[in-house]
This record gives sequence, C-alpha cells and structure tokens, in this order.
Amino acid sequence: MTDQASLPVPIWCDELEYEYAALVERLELLVPCLEIPLHLPWIDAINRLKKQRGAVVMAHSYQSPEIFHGVADITGDSLGLAHAAATCDAPLIVLCGVHFMAESAKILAPEKTVLIPDLEAGCSLASSITAADVLALRARHPGVPVVSYANTPAAVKAESDAICTSANAVQVVESMGTDRVIFLPDEFLGRHVASQTRVELVLWHGRCEVHEKFTAQQARHAREQFDAKLVAHPECPPEVLAEVDFVGSTTAMGRWLERERPERVALITECSMADNLRAQFPATQFIGPCNLCPHMQRITLQNVYACLRDLQHMIEIPADVGVRARAALDRMLSVGRRERA
Repeated sequence: MTDQASLPVPIWCDELEYEYAALVERLELLVPCLEIPLHLPWIDAINRLKKQRGAVVMAHSYQSPEIFHGVADITGDSLGLAHAAATCDAPLIVLCGVHFMAESAKILAPEKTVLIPDLEAGCSLASSITAADVLALRARHPGVPVVSYANTPAAVKAESDAICTSANAVQVVESMGTDRVIFLPDEFLGRHVASQTRVELVLWHGRCEVHEKFTAQQARHAREQFDAKLVAHPECPPEVLAEVDFVGSTTAMGRWLERERPERVALITECSMADNLRAQFPATQFIGPCNLCPHMQRITLQNVYACLRDLQHMIEIPADVGVRARAALDRMLSVGRRERA
C-alpha cells in the first residue's frame, strides 16, 4: 500500500493552464479559484496514467468537482455506473465512489480489474445489514422475494432475488409479481416506494447517515427564506419528502432541473451533487441545505493517482458470491431493458 505522504507531487507548469483551459473555466464556478492550480497537476498526471493503463475512471455524482469533472470518463448514479461497468471495453476500471459501487462493477465485469482509491470508503446502509440478516428474514417470511437496494455488500446481493437503485426501485419491486416483497435496507426509501405501489413491503431499519439528518424545518426554511424550489432524494425522512416539489434519484434530479429550470433550488441531498450540477445550470442558484458524505470525501485526486500508479486496492469477490450477486443485478438490468423496449 502506498503512503500518500510519500507520493511525488506532480509539478505545475504554465502549459497546464492552456491545455486545460475549458476545465479551468468550468472549475472556477465550482471550487475556490486558489485550489485550481493545486488540482491541475494531479488531474494531468491521472489523465496520463489512464492512457498508459488503458483505464476508465468512473465517478458517482457525489464526488467532488475536481474528480467528477477533472478525471472521470463516465459519471452518474449507481444505476448508470452499473450499466457502464457491464458494457465498457476497458480492462481496468477505477471506481470513484464507495465500496459497494466498486463491488457491483466487479460483479458485472468479473474479467476486469476494478480498483477503488480508498478501501475504507464505506456506506452506512451497506453496514446496516448482513447476509445472515437476509436469511433470517427469508425464514420469517417464507416464499417472499427479496429486493435489495444497490447500497448493500456483495454477500447481501447474493442472497437477494433482485437489486434496485432509487431510480428503478418501484419497477423492480413490481417486477417480482407478488403481493409482498422484502425490501432492504433503507427504511425511508422503502416507505417512499411503498407509497408508489400496491405491493406490500417488509422493511428493514437501515438509514443513510447523510440523508436521515435532513429535517422538514430545514426544507420549509429554504422555501420561505429563499423562495426556492425543493428537490429531495428518497432516502430522506418522509416528513422531508412531504415538503418538497420533487422526489427522485440523482439522475432524476438532473432531469427535473433540465425540465423546470428554476431560478433557485435547494437539492436536499449530498453537497457535491449541487456542486457538480452548477456547471450544467449556471442560471440556477443552488442553496442549502446539504450534507457531505464522509465516505465519498475519502476519494481524492491523490489516492486516485496512487491506485492507478500502483494498481492497488483491487476488488476481489468470492466466485460463488459473485455468480449469485450477478444474477440479482442482471434481474435489475433486465427490468431496465424492458422499460426501454
């Protein structure tokens, strides 16, 4: 494992400012201008390494702007990254996100090398449930299928009938063709899905440590103080969702902004989401509240560079777990294909 303190610092040269002029113009809207000269040498070094390694860098929408805009080849939500992992041609994937996302990429592309810049980039939802918990729920509810949110470890996916994301949860639940479904692990997302379908859901009590902190009072304050439209992720508490103009996944939020073009908006989700969308919607004023995901923030330009240079932090999944988890993920992807047909 490489000690980041020992990494040679890429050297600034004036040519970088010209080579990355378009990126600099974009980043100036998103990060403090004094940080840009510090980021550019690392961005350049990573982009050079990508070419040498034949690598693709994928970044979740919650990644910081210098990663999302500076080095990522593919960006998106969990569903988008899952599709990309299954279909991209690159032999090497660097997943800038949290651990379960890198696992999903490896499950869907077992023949590829998948790296994560920091092995400790976890998720409170993924930590809230185990494969043993799923087996216990199955014993308590015999014959009831299990739909697990993508924010789960590979071993939980392997014990599930299908996986979903916040973007397709209702469709996946209804594709089970039963009156009851065990839905894991996010309680608040599960309540939102239950409100959108006639299928009865058996819920777990997992929560996202970022989204569960938002309050209805914060939402009302944003509307009353700033006359802002409110958009929230379905992992937020129900009383927050009751206050907002739109509830949707990270991708759905972007589509709503494209359609509505509000003057002011509060994205009630992870802070970097708004940071990255500012570049796409410069006429919209983005205001709080937001919370940072401490796990997403563990991914930095420095450890992206280190994992690419040393091919470190490879994701490995036991073969039997990978095969069963792949079947659950494939079921999710097949629902998407049917929806688009």
